[in-house]
Amino acid sequence: MYLFLKILITSIIVVLISEISRRSTVFAGILASIPLTSLLALSWIYIERQDVEEITLLSTNIMLMIPPSLAFFVVLPYCLKLNIGFIPSLFIAVLITAMVYSLYIYLLGLFEIRLK
Repeated sequence: MYLFLKILITSIIVVLISEISRRSTVFAGILASIPLTSLLALSWIYIERQDVEEITLLSTNIMLMIPPSLAFFVVLPYCLKLNIGFIPSLFIAVLITAMVYSLYIYLLGLFEIRLK
């Protein structure tokens, strides 16, 4: 039952943002830019285990992973402006973002920054 509740609450938030975007892409963009996934994950961890160390580690790793995730939001609109279809643009953006993540993690390793 608890897992169902988590899925329901998380789904409602995603659908709500999608519906809000029909009226205001700016407001939906603001809501979507709030780290809702992170907020939900951290909240669920706290509710379930109250493990502050795990929350600290996860939030640090999330912070470290923000820069490469921005590649997606650069590549997707660029592809769409080139009149590449939505699905191919999405695929290209995900692929390039994955490549940027790989390079970024490699570079972190060179600076001896280890993800835990």
